[in-house]
Amino acid sequence: MKDSQDAVTEGRTNWRRFAVAVGVPTVVAGGLVVALAQGALAASFSISGQSFHLTASSLDGTGFTQYSGSDLVTSTNSRMPVAKSGIKSATIHDLCQSVVGNIPGTSIPISLRIEAGKTADNKAVQADNLLIGMSDLSGDATFTNINIGQDASTLDQAGSGVPAGDVGGFGQGADKVHIDNLRQTATSTSASTFVLQGMNLHLYVGQNKDCFNG
Repeated sequence: MKDSQDAVTEGRTNWRRFAVAVGVPTVVAGGLVVALAQGALAASFSISGQSFHLTASSLDGTGFTQYSGSDLVTSTNSRMPVAKSGIKSATIHDLCQSVVGNIPGTSIPISLRIEAGKTADNKAVQADNLLIGMSDLSGDATFTNINIGQDASTLDQAGSGVPAGDVGGFGQGADKVHIDNLRQTATSTSASTFVLQGMNLHLYVGQNKDCFNG
């Protein structure tokens, strides 16, 4: 976690240009096109191990938690350490998610890119009960009523729909989070619901259309 702060006020911590593993759950990733059934989420699930990128102009969340954890990578049957983050409900603007690779057996690039919630179209992405495994995040973030160093097993800010961490583990939680200019690298995300207004999914063959490239 990068813990430099520009300002600290009563009941509010403002972290500017923070990076990596402060764990704002940027709510997107692999579950974008699949909305899971309502209910509590599993703390971990089997993943491909391939990372993906996500950007957004802004994210507003209510009920935020973060702690260390791991996901099972099916291809190697090994555990991948990740920062686990949860959020009870979130609104995201100008969402872009991308997975970039090569066509098997070739050097031809292939990109899967999803966009939704365009501010210019007066639309937004809504998500509930989010849990994300991530390795890197940057942006301009503001937390309201944040507790840093809370026992991970006692994290309840995200509500009963998002699991807490292990007993004695390092955790942090906040009542609210706002982040501008979001850029994230992640390997897993689950949610009880995703509502993607104005969603556009496109497969690009022969092109690298990573969201980090604009």
